[in-house]
Amino acid sequence: MADAVVTKPRWPYWLIAVLALVWNAFGCLDFTMTAMRSPEWLASLPPEVIDWLDSAPTWSLFTWALGVGGGFVGSLALLDRSRWAVPAFAVSLCGLAGNQVWQATSNMPGGVTSPGNLALNGAIWAVALALLWYAAKKWRQGFLH
Repeated sequence: MADAVVTKPRWPYWLIAVLALVWNAFGCLDFTMTAMRSPEWLASLPPEVIDWLDSAPTWSLFTWALGVGGGFVGSLALLDRSRWAVPAFAVSLCGLAGNQVWQATSNMPGGVTSPGNLALNGAIWAVALALLWYAAKKWRQGFLH
């Protein structure tokens, strides 16, 4: 049996992987600075949002960390051309879903269905789903090992 042909990705692959890393690094930064209650980071938030964040159950921090951490690890795995990108992005989606449950069942200031929240959450879901789809596609095509 002949060895499988390993395909080398072209420049769009690398561009997507780098953009994914930047996107997910920002998510990790936001999580870290919010969890550490950085005064500079939180300065633009109204007091009711700070109170809402302070009332967050511990499990919601765990799901948030899974969401952003899984996306970051998945992005690094894409850059390494590792097949582990697929499960990492799947973990990210599970974390995102868990965090959305908390947002939907809590008294989120402005409400989950406010135009700003809908737009942000829609963008996050779109990118997370697209990255999982892209990683799975590249794995099937033999780009990831």
